[in-house]
Amino acid sequence: MPLAVACCHAAVGGDTPSDAVGFDRAASDRVALDRGVPDFTRLVKAHGAAVVNIGVAREAIVPRQPGERQQDRIEDGTLGSGFIVGADGYILTNAHVVARAADISVKLSDRREYKARLLGLDTLSDVALLKIDAGGLPVVRIGDPARIEVGEWVLAIGAPYGFSNSVTAGIVSAKGRSLPGADYMPFLQTDVPINPGNSGGPLFNMRGEVIGINSRIYSNSGGYQGLSFAIPIDVAMRIKQQLQARGVVTRGRIGVSVQEVSQALAQSFGLARPAGALVSHVVPYGAAARAGLRAGDVILKVDRQDVFQSVDALTYISGRSPGQRVAVQAWRNRDLIELDVSVDAFETSASQAARVARPSASLGFTVRPLVPQEQAMLKVEGGLLVERVNQAALRSGVKAGDVILSFNGENVGTVEALVEQIRQARDATGPAALLIQRAQVRVFVPLELNQTDDAGRASPPVP
Repeated sequence: MPLAVACCHAAVGGDTPSDAVGFDRAASDRVALDRGVPDFTRLVKAHGAAVVNIGVAREAIVPRQPGERQQDRIEDGTLGSGFIVGADGYILTNAHVVARAADISVKLSDRREYKARLLGLDTLSDVALLKIDAGGLPVVRIGDPARIEVGEWVLAIGAPYGFSNSVTAGIVSAKGRSLPGADYMPFLQTDVPINPGNSGGPLFNMRGEVIGINSRIYSNSGGYQGLSFAIPIDVAMRIKQQLQARGVVTRGRIGVSVQEVSQALAQSFGLARPAGALVSHVVPYGAAARAGLRAGDVILKVDRQDVFQSVDALTYISGRSPGQRVAVQAWRNRDLIELDVSVDAFETSASQAARVARPSASLGFTVRPLVPQEQAMLKVEGGLLVERVNQAALRSGVKAGDVILSFNGENVGTVEALVEQIRQARDATGPAALLIQRAQVRVFVPLELNQTDDAGRASPPVP
């Protein structure tokens, strides 16, 4: 059964809990069971106003007719959900809801609409932070996913297929669920009906606190089939804080691949129970290798935190800062060992998003490498994603969401390579040829290397 991300293709709290919206905690804790079903009405009335609808416009180019060189430009519109985490206009949603957006709009429950700025997104966690110019907004209260128990009632508010402020409910089915392509995320699994358009919306507990961001479904059809997954809100809030402060996320890694410990493997290693993260590969010269960790070791604790499944080890370590030291307890040759590991930086294109090409006279756009999932989806090797552009770049035909494949006939895979290619090309006369991919169509764009704005000044880099 394939894993389908609820990408909202249908045609949102402060950092700490707050009672500013007047939610009656005592009343919510005394959940009345009417015919076996809890009463969600107080929760929805108290917190529904902090949930928003998100509209995203993306520009796509399609050929007019086979063989013709001209293309028609169309706008691909999608819908998603989000929730307000700051009374001054900060909104959380999924990264896949707003990725490659040319225009983002936010609609509140009272029908007010705002243009939103994308402050940053993190594809690895699928979390994005938006900002609208508004104040005095209702905010959600942030809960603790660690306190939620399997079997507890939970509630989602969102816009499935564009039906705004829709409320659905269910129970927590499992915690710490690992999914393909999201090794560092301990998802909350629920049976809450989630459909395209719900992505980015909040998952509430019965105390009216947000404990997760609805992110994915497991489905054959693309619609709800009883398996829904949410990003734990504590993870999302850590991402939010970094995006708000720097626009980019920094993670730790020690350079290992891990797998689950089955009952049979536990017996073969002499472990009392099937728990921990089995190291299947150690990156040469990485942090784990330097500390002496080996393939076949089973990680049982990270900084005294028990590792029950492989995702636990990855999550604990990714939450550490590069250079920070962690104590790793592992099982080797039927005995416990203790290792002191200095954490490396997690070097993915998500963490490299701030590495912007900034030649001496800016070309007016910022880029980052594609993550492996993006490369697979676009069927490209290498490539740089254009994240932001200014007017100079727009005049040249470069748009946010374009993927740069080559510069003057040379393939591009890193920001540093593009910077060097631009530096060398400045000695030549005339524009450079930039090969880009845009909505599955590849086109060449002539790029002037010393552009000026309308006043004749060199165009500044996009901040």
